[in-house]
Amino acid sequence: MQHLTIQDLKSQKLLLFECISGSRAYGTNLPSSDTDIKGVFILPKSDFYGLDYTPQVNDEKSDQVYYEIGRFAELLTKSNPNILEMLAAPPDCILYCHPLFEPFLKENFLSKQCKETFAGFAFAQVKKARGLNKKINKPMPPERKTPLDFCYIAIKQGAMPVQKWLEKQGWRQEDCGLVVISNMRDLYGLFHDPTGKMGFSGIIRKETANEVALSSVPKGTEPVALLSFNKDAYSMHCRDYKEYQEWLDNRNEERYENTIAHGKNYDAKNMMHTIRLLETALDILEHGVLQVRRPNREQLLEIRKGAYEYDALMALAEEKLARIDVVFASSTLPELPNRAQIEQLLVEIREKWY
Repeated sequence: MQHLTIQDLKSQKLLLFECISGSRAYGTNLPSSDTDIKGVFILPKSDFYGLDYTPQVNDEKSDQVYYEIGRFAELLTKSNPNILEMLAAPPDCILYCHPLFEPFLKENFLSKQCKETFAGFAFAQVKKARGLNKKINKPMPPERKTPLDFCYIAIKQGAMPVQKWLEKQGWRQEDCGLVVISNMRDLYGLFHDPTGKMGFSGIIRKETANEVALSSVPKGTEPVALLSFNKDAYSMHCRDYKEYQEWLDNRNEERYENTIAHGKNYDAKNMMHTIRLLETALDILEHGVLQVRRPNREQLLEIRKGAYEYDALMALAEEKLARIDVVFASSTLPELPNRAQIEQLLVEIREKWY
């Protein structure tokens, strides 16, 4: 069987619910904003009972996403923000609602679990914003460092970078050999042979090496120095370098240019949604309501324009996170959504439809 398409859902009259979502539902849309659509459908009976279960149908850009009723119910038990926001869609954003789906709109499925799904996601975005700020303000050099940059020579009561030490000696790293010093983590005896007759491997064999090189040294030969390789710092550098390169490769250039343009060095659109999510979580935990269309539209759009300094925005997010912890402790919401109730509604819809 071919995969279902959005056109199939509509032509076969499989839709249960459809609404406008995203910025137009939040009230933060601009004239250039796309129109995001979310919906719920039910599989044809033969597909549901057979082997062709389709949990989700979406367009290429995921601007339109439709969940099969079983997948929708499963995500509802997990307090998924996208699912809960659909059920709380402003009336002018609801495009279609089948009578069988109406009971889902009439019930309140909010719980204390929303702290993790709304505020937890927002907290992750705050960390992401800090990481972006660091990447912009402290860009990494185009070339990854080598283990040589993390090697040091013991000098009296201190240490000197090995490359500076070699330069002072007038030596090449290729003429050096290392031998492990037993019971001393990442500490090596360093030997030198400018003739090349001893066949030393160098401190590193090549620029792309990830480890220092070991050499065979005749027994009884005295090392000229002790070398320490800060392997942990090198591993951290490699991880940061990889993340930075992935960010360069995958970043949304339009949003990055906007980030640079407003001069505040954070993803303004992302931070707008972060603050919105934190405020939504506060509403849920403190008042037991999910208000999709935000009352502070102007403030959110100011954040999107980059009107706030980075530190002020971080402080605002931290303040809201702290407030969420306080209201969570006194919230009267149930710990989790009522799974039995959700399952009952799911079963009733399937029975009546089929």
